[in-house]
Amino acid sequence: MTEVHFDVLIVGAGLSGVGAACHLERQCPEKSYTILEARDAIGGTWDLFRYPGIRSDSDMHTLGYKFKPWLGGKSLADGPSIKQYVEEAAQEHGVIPKIQFGHRVISADWSSQDACWQVTAETRDGGSVVLRCRYLFMCSGYYDYAHPYQPEFPNQEAFKGRLIHPQQWPEDLDFAGKKVVVIGSGATAVTLVPAMAEDVASIVMLQRSPTYIASRPARDRLANILRTLLPDDWAYAITRWKNVMWQNGFYKMTRTRPLKVKEKLLKLIRKELGPDYDIDKHFTPTYNPWDQRLCLVPDNDLFVAIRSGKASVVTDEIERFTETGIALKSGENLHADIIISATGLTMTSLGKARFSVDGEVVNFADTWTYRGTMYSGVPNLINTFGYINASWTLRADIIAEFFCRLIQHMDSTGTDMVTPRLRPEDEGMKPRLWIEDFPSGYMRRGLGQYPKQGDREPWTNPQIYLQEKNFFLSGPLEDGVLQFERAAVTALGNANEAA
Repeated sequence: MTEVHFDVLIVGAGLSGVGAACHLERQCPEKSYTILEARDAIGGTWDLFRYPGIRSDSDMHTLGYKFKPWLGGKSLADGPSIKQYVEEAAQEHGVIPKIQFGHRVISADWSSQDACWQVTAETRDGGSVVLRCRYLFMCSGYYDYAHPYQPEFPNQEAFKGRLIHPQQWPEDLDFAGKKVVVIGSGATAVTLVPAMAEDVASIVMLQRSPTYIASRPARDRLANILRTLLPDDWAYAITRWKNVMWQNGFYKMTRTRPLKVKEKLLKLIRKELGPDYDIDKHFTPTYNPWDQRLCLVPDNDLFVAIRSGKASVVTDEIERFTETGIALKSGENLHADIIISATGLTMTSLGKARFSVDGEVVNFADTWTYRGTMYSGVPNLINTFGYINASWTLRADIIAEFFCRLIQHMDSTGTDMVTPRLRPEDEGMKPRLWIEDFPSGYMRRGLGQYPKQGDREPWTNPQIYLQEKNFFLSGPLEDGVLQFERAAVTALGNANEAA
């Protein structure tokens, strides 16, 4: 086992991790760093998922990085295009040589005496390495890459066809001319159905209950016009801000005028599917818009597929699997050669690694969140978790910039450790869920492993870009909660020279 020293260790080479590295290269070029990536490729989500039609349901002018204009014609981009964009950013900023692929972090142990993290990672050949770093920047995402959420269906073993989860899409799957049932009504299901519809004999989206679905043009007309008139970075910045304000305004309206938003969404669907389609049954949820994630489809492709006759929606509950498909509680039988279980994610935290501080194991559920990115009592640890009601990268960007500000401040003050600690007036705070008012299944199942929110700043996780942006980019760091300290021993010395 070998030991290597770095100023910063980033975990994950997906959209967040590569973005964090690019910000370091731009703002803290003197800092040494490496990225540990468990898989063998850049891209994270956009490399893992290979199912037909894989795409973002956030526009690329906000899902893209602040510093790298999106130049693609489509604003709602497909997975391979997004992966290529991330790879380009890594190449342009010299990040690729600093990625160590096939390294899965299994533990991270903090020493206050030495002011450093000791991180142990398993390698693809079954060995292990130990790396020491001053700062640990977790960009490993929020779901388990190896184990999707797959419920056990009654009599599942009886089915003679193929049962597939989209997270584990088989390369050899031939669905041409087959009868397909997709179980689910979330983002994956509404992507798969139109993407497969042209090639299958039939495809059914089987849902227990409806989800709100909105359509937007795949191409941003204003963005493409601006690119013909202005430099790319100007056009991108204007479009990005326009889309940020649109997202924020729409989300606000769902909070203040939910019935009005609901009426508008359903009216647009009726326009697509016609007056005789049962919108109430198949597309009218029992909750208000954005109480759960709203699904976005480009250019009405789901509704086009339904109108074609190849795709349909069935709202019912599963009684059991049969040899030839699914028997429903209503008595109807759905025949299928292939069943796709688009049943969601298994939420996880910090890459499932074990953490300790000065020999004490950390249970993050016992900690309080500092602005949704740090943990009470845990030094020199930043975690990226994006927005659930806007583009992920909007938050990943400002957290990375906050991190760069933080380490620059510590350099200027000669401190080695930064730890969020409760003030006397914070004792006895009323605990709240780390994310509130968002009762999606994967959230309900996974939030128990995340820290608590308090009832006052900075112990909150507001998930609102316009509310958080100013602090992360320019807010005071000496706020009485972030405690800056010097270590008794400087174990790393000059990490740049050691690396």
